[in-house]
Amino acid sequence: MKILVCISNVPDTTSKINFTDGDTKFDTNGVQFVINPNDEFGLTRAMWFKEKQSATVHIATVGPASVEPTMRKALAIGADEAIRINAEPTDGFFVAQQLSEIIKNGGYDLVIAGRESIDYNGGMVPGIIASLLDINFVNTCESLEIEGTKATAVREIDGGKEKISTTLPLIIGGQKGLVEEKDLKIPNMRGIMMARKKTLTVVEPVDGLTATNDTKFEKPVAKGAVKLASSVDELVTLLHNEAKVI
Repeated sequence: MKILVCISNVPDTTSKINFTDGDTKFDTNGVQFVINPNDEFGLTRAMWFKEKQSATVHIATVGPASVEPTMRKALAIGADEAIRINAEPTDGFFVAQQLSEIIKNGGYDLVIAGRESIDYNGGMVPGIIASLLDINFVNTCESLEIEGTKATAVREIDGGKEKISTTLPLIIGGQKGLVEEKDLKIPNMRGIMMARKKTLTVVEPVDGLTATNDTKFEKPVAKGAVKLASSVDELVTLLHNEAKVI
């Protein structure tokens, strides 16, 4: 089985976020970048298929040279090869078009993408890829088993879970549940050394359509100061007169 894991390079949630050029561009200065968490769950599940079913695992990312440290981490975790599409991932549709070209030419049986990235939370890329390539798609996937060309997936739906049977080739939008946080792999020294020798191929983007543009970013409004009530009567008064919830 040949697996492609789509990786997004996203800011660590502990990083301080700022914008430049009149709040029209994201300021990357001082920001630590990591593998998108939903993608990391998918990568770890792909490693399980590699260990248990001798699968070959590739990763692909759309981004400039600055994303390569994140890609090397994925290689250190255990991916066999990496492909970097040399373009700025400015739009979900554009990213999906670039990844679709890699998938179409790579002969992959299974494509694992995160259901969304934690920077823009667009949640569109895996679904667009499935539409462009006309392959089976399961979103919000939190469990996946493969036997031959048959796949069994469990996905999260409103109010419950749904179990689905389908066939390869398949793309999933994965999330926590594919593996648990305790199962995530931390690169060891041997993996880091081996990652330096693994193939990281850089390809130029194909002509694609950018369907959206960012015009301005805004930070959330700062929360008000906390008021501490010294008695039940004072709490009731605050809830009634200020919060106006009773």
